[in-house]
Amino acid sequence: MSEKIMIEEKQLTPKGIETREKLLKAAEEIFGTKGFYETSIVNISQEAKVAQGTFYNYFPSKKDIYDELIRNYSRDLRLAIKEGMTAASTYEEAQRKGFYSFFTWVKNHPNLYSIVQQAVVVDRDLYKWYYGKLANGFLKSLSEGMESGEFKVLDQETVAYCLMSIGQFLGMRWVYWERSDVPDEAFESAMSLIFDGLKN
Repeated sequence: MSEKIMIEEKQLTPKGIETREKLLKAAEEIFGTKGFYETSIVNISQEAKVAQGTFYNYFPSKKDIYDELIRNYSRDLRLAIKEGMTAASTYEEAQRKGFYSFFTWVKNHPNLYSIVQQAVVVDRDLYKWYYGKLANGFLKSLSEGMESGEFKVLDQETVAYCLMSIGQFLGMRWVYWERSDVPDEAFESAMSLIFDGLKN
């Protein structure tokens, strides 16, 4: 989150914070269903049940609120994964917990896939930033696992993006398309594929 946004939030009253959150929630719903280019500030304001002029008290443009949604997704998802990985006794267990946390979070935020994928054309740099932040989380865990001897020493960035793609497409296949949990058999097959390749 940018310094500008943090300063703005500190200056808001409790009612202002509530209104800002209503706008973000409305934008998440509208961007998720209509897409960035088909969404207007009027759509977002109507969904949030505020006057159109109120929108500009919190966000200078449609792109600004979209950018903040992506940043919020990144922060909240990474925090959920980090918290899910705590108290693991091995690096394999930590990765498993991380995947479970990812799937749970995505199930509770069904517009994630639609909104993030739109960034490919809306803002390529933002799209790269989003996945780069996720990759950094994987890199830290993989590095520690390799240094401990639990995992093979492999190119960490390559492995990080492979793991991200497994989570991404399993989540898309079942959580996003089917609105269901990833089946246990599918989850265990993916974990077997990952850790048969990673473990020494």
